Amino acid sequence: MISEQDAAFYRENGYLVVRDVLSAGQLKTLRDAVAEMLAGAQGLTANSEVYDLEDSHTPQAPRVRRLKLPHRNHPAFGELIRSSTLIDLMRPLLGRSIRLQTSKLNLKSAGYGAPVEWHQDWAFYPYTNQDVLALGVLLDDFKEDNGAMMVVPGSHTGPVYDHHSGRRFCGAMDPAITGFDFSKAVKLLAPAGSITLHHARTVHGSAPNLSGASRNFLLYEAMAADAWPLAGTFGPFTDLEEFNSRLLCGESTLQPRLEAVPVRMPLPKPLDPSSLYQSQKGLGHRYFEPVKA
Repeated sequence: MISEQDAAFYRENGYLVVRDVLSAGQLKTLRDAVAEMLAGAQGLTANSEVYDLEDSHTPQAPRVRRLKLPHRNHPAFGELIRSSTLIDLMRPLLGRSIRLQTSKLNLKSAGYGAPVEWHQDWAFYPYTNQDVLALGVLLDDFKEDNGAMMVVPGSHTGPVYDHHSGRRFCGAMDPAITGFDFSKAVKLLAPAGSITLHHARTVHGSAPNLSGASRNFLLYEAMAADAWPLAGTFGPFTDLEEFNSRLLCGESTLQPRLEAVPVRMPLPKPLDPSSLYQSQKGLGHRYFEPVKA
């Protein structure tokens, strides 16, 4: 469990890195699960409900930039987020009752892994209160040149920035319009097996992978159980039984906790809402230059 000092750092800066949480054996299990899932991308000609493909993908030479909903599509990832190891990291930040929203596994292969433009998760899914975060599991070392996630400390206490382009939601901040100072960003450099936690309003992004090694990053989005969604690019929660099945620990409630938090609705939806990477192509001015490989 993280210390009181760690929790205070998170509340002030909007992020936290906890080093060396998972063992070598746990990492092997997760990496083997990734390999099993990637085998299914052979022969694909387009994105699917499981695979988000690199622009340079071909059916004969598969290139995957994201595995969607890994917690549903492989038991190793579902078991990990329900483990006491990860729950105990989140409870000091979210409280005793925690709900899972979704998961994703961002893959940055050596030499061509796609960048992720600057954004705030909150822009994609505002809630009734801001006890909302993303927990990241480093499956590889995060280094200077392999597209490690970057965060801007303290940005979670500022505004929710416009993530629209041409009046349509694109899921990214336009660096030419927002006037945001991205030079304050810090890279979250840590060894494989470490855990990151970042607040849903924290500005973050990542450059392409220019190194000779992979940079694979498993992400879970979680929130206090009394935080209820206002809108989101995920599927709507219309079934209470399914909604409550997402509880990781604690008790459900029918009384959302309301806070006066800034909100911008992620509407109108992107022309291609199936993928973060496709949505961000609508951005007027890119910050990161994609690698053509």
